[in-house]
Amino acid sequence: MNEIQALQIVRALANGVDPSNGEVYPADSPYQNPDTVRALFIATRALERAAEWEQRRRRLPANAGNPWSEEEDARLATGFDAGKSALELGREHQRTLASIQARLVKIGKLRA
Repeated sequence: MNEIQALQIVRALANGVDPSNGEVYPADSPYQNPDTVRALFIATRALERAAEWEQRRRRLPANAGNPWSEEEDARLATGFDAGKSALELGREHQRTLASIQARLVKIGKLRA
């Protein structure tokens, strides 16, 4: 089971529907209890946010969020001194443009 399937199941339960056959649960079912329904909708929102975050993370460069090493700082400084743009440096270091700019400030190559 993947996250999408889990989300579909939790959504169905939150709507009072049996995910296996599409039938509406009877009024005395625990899935029709207001507190249970609220909890399932909260779980649904949490699963949706997690899925959105995962999609965003997959679009980020490979090194996004990873710590910088001294060696990488040195390569960044060398590339910057050689006239490479922040976009070029971002591609080389597999980092976001914001990360490159912030690091250049931190190592004293740019002013904030």
